[in-house]
Amino acid sequence: MYRRTALITTTAVLATTFAAPADAAPSLARFIPAKAGSLTISVPASAALGSARSGGQLTSRIATVTVTDTREPGAGSWTTTVSSTNYTRTSPPTATISRANVYYWSGPATDTQGGGTFTPGQPTAAQRVSLSTTQTAFSHTHIAGVNSASWAPTLQVSIPFATTAGNYAGTITHSVG
Repeated sequence: MYRRTALITTTAVLATTFAAPADAAPSLARFIPAKAGSLTISVPASAALGSARSGGQLTSRIATVTVTDTREPGAGSWTTTVSSTNYTRTSPPTATISRANVYYWSGPATDTQGGGTFTPGQPTAAQRVSLSTTQTAFSHTHIAGVNSASWAPTLQVSIPFATTAGNYAGTITHSVG
């Protein structure tokens, strides 16, 4: 299962100058306009990874993840991160596959729009990372302006020996900021 998160909100920043000596000209507050638009992420609602024996591996490409940045002016950079929960058996007896056994690679972009540099976190299976901690999935840097990137990541679950057979569920979270 997947949960989507968008961490950027549109805000206005008010910058003021501090008090100058009494004989200086009065200073004015400067208003920096909010960035119009939004930074959003769309992710698959759920995915079935298949089945494997104890001591085996499941490898499955999941549906496309897309980040769209319509903030203007000066939208600039963004980074998407990915994390995982442990996978737990959905019926008794209780059993867990640690998130340290869940691996991720973003693969290359399947589509990009706009300028700047789009960088996959892990372009190939050889660069896969464990989701024992939060990892970078994809990023965009440099040129500001409306942009988007899509990729179809792959998950791999290493099933420890002596894992109890059954259905397991966990959550993969992609966030953008």
